[in-house]
Order: sequence, then C-alpha cells, then structure tokens
Amino acid sequence: MDTLATAFGRQIKEALSLSKVPSVVTGHNVYQEGDNNILPILDEMAASLILPGSRLDGLENLEELLVKAETGKSCLLLPEHYSNFDLTIFSLMARRAGGRGADISNALVTIAGMKLNEDSPGVAAFAGAYTRIVIYPSRSLQDMDSEKNREEIIRSNAINRAAMKALTKVKTEGHLVLVFPAGTRYRPWDPASKRGVREIDSYIRTFDYMCCVALNGQILHVNKTDMMNDVVTKDLLLVTAGPVQACADFRDKARAAAEAAGIKDIKQAAVDAVMADLDKLHLAAEEKRQKLLQG
Repeated sequence: MDTLATAFGRQIKEALSLSKVPSVVTGHNVYQEGDNNILPILDEMAASLILPGSRLDGLENLEELLVKAETGKSCLLLPEHYSNFDLTIFSLMARRAGGRGADISNALVTIAGMKLNEDSPGVAAFAGAYTRIVIYPSRSLQDMDSEKNREEIIRSNAINRAAMKALTKVKTEGHLVLVFPAGTRYRPWDPASKRGVREIDSYIRTFDYMCCVALNGQILHVNKTDMMNDVVTKDLLLVTAGPVQACADFRDKARAAAEAAGIKDIKQAAVDAVMADLDKLHLAAEEKRQKLLQG
C-alpha cells in the first residue's frame, strides 16, 4: 500500500520548498492566508486518486449559503472529517461543480488545529494552501495538569483569544467558515473520534446560518502513527451539501428535544444533533455512491 510520503514524494518536496507556514503558532499568527502556489500541488495529488463519476451534490445549497454570507450574514460549513484531504476534496469538487463553485472555494476560511502547523513540515506545507484560523484544540488540553503545564495553558489561552478575535472579524466579511464538528479525523479504532466536540455549540450560537456536508468515499486513510504515512487509495467520491439552516432555529430545536428527553448537557445535545444530521446525509449519499460504483 502506498502512503502519502511514498506516493507523492515529488509533490511533498515541491510544497516544502514553497511553504511559508510558521512552524510555531502564537497569538500573533493565528490568521494564515492560503498560499495559491501550494493549491495546484494538492489538486494534482487529489485528482490522481479521484475516480470518474465523483461529484458534488447540493451545489444550490452552497450557493444559497454564499449569497447570505455576501450580504453580511455569518455562515458555517460543518463537514464530516475523515482525512487531511477532506478540505482539498471539498474545495476541488466545488470548483469542478461549476456554477459558483469557484467562489465558494475562494470564500472558505477553515478553523484548524495547531497540530497541522507544528507536527509535520509536510502536512503544514499542504495545510497552508487554504486560509485558516488556527486554534489550540480543547482535546489537547484535557489531560494537562494546571501546575505542571502552566506555561502551555497560558499559551493556549493566548492562541484561542486571538483566534476568536480573528473569527469575529472575518465571519461577516463574505466568508464561509468551515469547522469540523468532530474536531479530529475519524479513526475506526477510536469510536469517540466520531463524536462532535462540545465547543461547536458556541459556533452555532454565534452564527446566523449553517450547512452540513457529508463526505463519502476515501482517498486518504488515517495511520496510527505519522500523518505522512496515511495510506492513499483511489476511490469514487461523493460530496453532499445539505440544506441551509438557520442556526438559532437548529439550536433551539436541538435544545428543546434534549430538555424533553431529560438530557442535562444541552450544549452537547446541539452538537449531537449536528452529527445526527451528518449521519443521515452520509447514509443517503452512500446509497447513491454504491449505485455509481456498480454502474
């Protein structure tokens, strides 16, 4: 089986030579503009693995969301998360879809964990293709001792304060803010990685509109050790954008259902509702994908 490193050695070397991504994240560099010199390299890599028949469904929903963003509304994209190619797949398939697909891709601002900057120069180089706001993920703080890790906790607070300030600025400037509600890539050996993180409730609470996105088919599979050793395969991909929903209505409905069921953590309940919507989209899309594969 080919890994990312063995299959795309030339592209990785080229991206590393062009990359300007900071290897250390601070409160002063959380907003990172996408590098158009890296984007074609990622497109080439993904395109070599995407089988004919792959497509994006629901372009009209993304176009509706973009129009709302262009009128000053804050708009969220909430996709499933399986690999470090997910953003590349979404961006490329949107541009291939025609209509306003290129505008949708150009409007993206992604919320990204600092691991993409700091763990691997190769991964950092490719992550730099897209405009991002870098955060210190809550999962990384869970096991920290408040005394032993005091300096790192101070650093995390500085990064996240700066990230929220950057987000407040860009969210009403015509962008589509993409955040993965699971907060991490799904790992089959860790069912907990499929659950949405509680902090997503804060995004839903402070945004106007949202759209869930299912990702069916995989061309990059998570490796237990090094992200550059993730396994590449060819596959037929189906990206499905669900309907545009008002965040306030979605959140109120989820919270009411949770309260009626006696669920106390209503913030988590809102995120669980997002993951349930994604599951429905995914299952319906997989039926279509299997028919395409058989055809």
